[in-house]
Amino acid sequence: MSDSAASAAAVLLDRIQAPEGSGREIPDAATREIIGRAPVDSVAELDEAIARAKAAQPAWEGSGHEKRIELLLAAADAIDANAEALAYILSREQGKPLNGPNARFELGACSAWLRTNAAIALESQVLVDDENLHAELVYKAAGVVGAIGPWNWPLMITIWQIGPSLRMGNTVVAKPSEYTPLSVLAMLSVMNEVLPPDVLIGISGDREVGARLASHPDVDKIMFTGSTATGRRIIESSAGNLARLTLELGGNDAGIVLPGTDAAAIAQDLFWGAFINTGQTCAAMKRLYVHDSVYDDVVNALGEIAASVPMGNGLDEDNVLGPLQNKAQFDIVIRLVEDAKARGARVVTGGESAPELGELFYRPTIVADISNDADLVQEEQFGPALPVIRYSDVDEAFEWANGVDVGLGASVWSSDPDAAREAATRMQSGTVWINSHGGLHPMVPFGGVKSSGYGLEFGVEGLKSVSVTQVVSGPGRKG
Repeated sequence: MSDSAASAAAVLLDRIQAPEGSGREIPDAATREIIGRAPVDSVAELDEAIARAKAAQPAWEGSGHEKRIELLLAAADAIDANAEALAYILSREQGKPLNGPNARFELGACSAWLRTNAAIALESQVLVDDENLHAELVYKAAGVVGAIGPWNWPLMITIWQIGPSLRMGNTVVAKPSEYTPLSVLAMLSVMNEVLPPDVLIGISGDREVGARLASHPDVDKIMFTGSTATGRRIIESSAGNLARLTLELGGNDAGIVLPGTDAAAIAQDLFWGAFINTGQTCAAMKRLYVHDSVYDDVVNALGEIAASVPMGNGLDEDNVLGPLQNKAQFDIVIRLVEDAKARGARVVTGGESAPELGELFYRPTIVADISNDADLVQEEQFGPALPVIRYSDVDEAFEWANGVDVGLGASVWSSDPDAAREAATRMQSGTVWINSHGGLHPMVPFGGVKSSGYGLEFGVEGLKSVSVTQVVSGPGRKG
């Protein structure tokens, strides 16, 4: 990365970070060096931000779709113009490398999702049109949207929340994770160079601020991506204001490799389905069930890839895997892999930290010959460790895959397209991919079942989710 990008990043950080001696220090995920100070806003400051957003909302909705489309496209242009500086901040704060499906990829997705939201049309629906009655269902802005984002894809998921919200005429108060506030606040600052005042407001605070955002009487819609446990607390917090909710919660995605599948043909896609963002992705593959007939071939192919993928500081252009973002997640990965070892599972590659790279690096790990009831299988590891479970009975594989209380994504892998499509219908998840895992498209709805949350994002359904409906009913043609 060029020195100019680092200098531009410093300018963005100076614009949004807390003054010297105040705020919360944010470390570089790879080196643990302090890179900036995040503001720590109070509940009173949140209340003031919500009041500003509420006051700005009628004019923003009243500006009309064409004006909002114009400004969303301008915001996408602004992100593109600052993409290298934002990628630099993101790579340091979150840990993901610049290259591969990581920081630069994430910035590209941000502008692409904004442009797609600008292009979608959500038309009213004519329900009845006869001699006696003409009735239409129309979609209007919900009001003020509270957007609460995660630390794993902090910029992209924030755009998933605010893009459709702004498109439909809502104003947004966005709260990033305490782990990754700087990159999000920097991106919001760039967008606010072109958006009207108070249409999009960033607030940086602790869990008390997040709880207040979910329960505030002037917040009409909450969008949250994060853990199931936190999602349950948001549901409780929103009981008083009856805010509408879109919740994308935890996942423990399963993949099933069907009998006779060509291991060499799917190995790379299997690996990246699990290890994208160093495994820190809600819809990454967390468990892989492989039939006896191809088990050894799949395990060996995955082990070879895992042992060869470059890992290290994200600012090194050669690396494509980085550290765990925080110590709490690092400790979870260690606990689950050590438990698997104690149960007699076989570590094909990895299975240990990489202290020579930095404090929070854990080697890409493939764990074979592991039982389905092991903690590494039953819990979401959210890190660079993939358990591969052998099966001989296909029905049992589906029973195991569906035997958890979450259902965000899943995948089936086969050289037979018809068998794959039939198998996909047996998976209990919001999305099922065939011969891939985790790919998302801005026009294809995405959401979970079971304890993975509810509500859909993306495409027309995403616009509907940040809207309220109104039925306009009047005289028919005879009248």
